[in-house]
Amino acid sequence: MLLPCAPASVAVARRRLAADLLAAGIFDAAVRDAVLVVSELLSNAILHAHPLPGARLLVTWVVDGGSIEVAVRDGGSPTWPRAAHAAVSDLGGRGLGIVEHLSHTWGIRADDVGVTVWAVLSAPQQNGHSIACGEP
Repeated sequence: MLLPCAPASVAVARRRLAADLLAAGIFDAAVRDAVLVVSELLSNAILHAHPLPGARLLVTWVVDGGSIEVAVRDGGSPTWPRAAHAAVSDLGGRGLGIVEHLSHTWGIRADDVGVTVWAVLSAPQQNGHSIACGEP
């Protein structure tokens, strides 16, 4: 799903992801975790990276075999995304720590066009469907 590189896009991605996962029969707790992770990844891209051409960001997710991979693709940035260890009094800096905590694994893929930050989470399903969203 291509979205404008703007804070309002976070709510759009959250609603669409939650609707797709619930329709696929994913348990509510897993939906909440996936929505939080995609919010963090997208917020980081908006705050710290350049957009893709057209001032957009690409948000994708795939559910298969009891797991979900969520990913956000941007145009890259001067720094590499990394989990920080924020102090209790810090107002930010916890996003990738949250992603790390909720995910089985997460990582970064880069190419000539941009950077994709992805995370894989548990997605227990009630009915065993597979879904994919956000393909360009």
